[in-house]
Amino acid sequence: MAQELATLAQRTADRLAERHVGVVVAAVADDVVEIRGAGSTGAGHGCVPGPGTLFEIGSVTKAFTALALTRMASAAVVGLDEPLGDLLPAGTAVPSRDGRPISLRHLATHTSGLPRLPKGMLLQALLRPSKPDPYAGCTADVLLSGLAGTRLGAAPGKRFRYSNLGAGLLGLALARRAGTEYESLVTREICAPLGMTDTVVTVDGSRSERSAQGHVRPGRPAAPWHLADLVGAGGLRSTASDLVAFVRAQLDGGPAGLAEAIRLSRAFEHRRNAFTWVHLGWMAHRLHPRQGGHLQIWHNGGTGGFSSFVGFDPETRVAVIALGNTRHPVDGPAFDLLRTLQAERAAAPN
Repeated sequence: MAQELATLAQRTADRLAERHVGVVVAAVADDVVEIRGAGSTGAGHGCVPGPGTLFEIGSVTKAFTALALTRMASAAVVGLDEPLGDLLPAGTAVPSRDGRPISLRHLATHTSGLPRLPKGMLLQALLRPSKPDPYAGCTADVLLSGLAGTRLGAAPGKRFRYSNLGAGLLGLALARRAGTEYESLVTREICAPLGMTDTVVTVDGSRSERSAQGHVRPGRPAAPWHLADLVGAGGLRSTASDLVAFVRAQLDGGPAGLAEAIRLSRAFEHRRNAFTWVHLGWMAHRLHPRQGGHLQIWHNGGTGGFSSFVGFDPETRVAVIALGNTRHPVDGPAFDLLRTLQAERAAAPN
């Protein structure tokens, strides 16, 4: 099984390397894990990326932010239906619609009605599409002052509308309630219990030497992204090894302190249509019966120079992680590998 898994992971890495500078792919099936790299880190001596190479993981960060929410909810530190305004500084104007306030649950499922980007960023993005670090100015003061002039596109809880602003506000609010900063919150609530030592916001020391260089495209390096106080939307860096630990907890339930939080994160779902839905922090769908009818829970991510994918199926107990140091998406080959693992597990004798 290990050899077959290694072959599939390497084949996917090689396929992705054709469009990326460097990639790492992890394939998980029950207790078997294979991590394979291809291409180059594009930094320093440019070695092949490996299990300990750090990548910007972009919006995969949102799964961590939502798990921090359910961890705190399990401990009765916050309530899933607690209004966002209760966790923000007194006097902060938080928009509502039809008499419904934005709750923490709405933020974690992209049903808050908030726009995708903070106020003023859309015009900025249109005028300067090549700006190297577009979220660097998203401080708490900027985000909270912009809320006063933000209009909701729908009543909270009514409609899915993907929002980096909402996820970032969730991370900011949770950190405020915990009396710490976002990175420390994620480390304490998630990374430390799972033994994840390389999932960070700030890269320094020896991690700098293990960090991949991001690229807009092969031959054109990209500047790192810093999301300031919007960090809960996409500011984490991580490695394939750490993300394997994260996804194994999703498959196994994790240690006692996290098991209830993981269960809670998937206990709620908001249906987007008959085939797809959203959990707290995760997207989900079932494949067509002709493709096996398997469950796929996933999130992808992208920054100015990186792309990422984490997907798993708790029913067949398989998972796929793909990290690339070019902003071209890794989703297609990653989904293909996940479907292959699901089909092989379903066909295997009990």
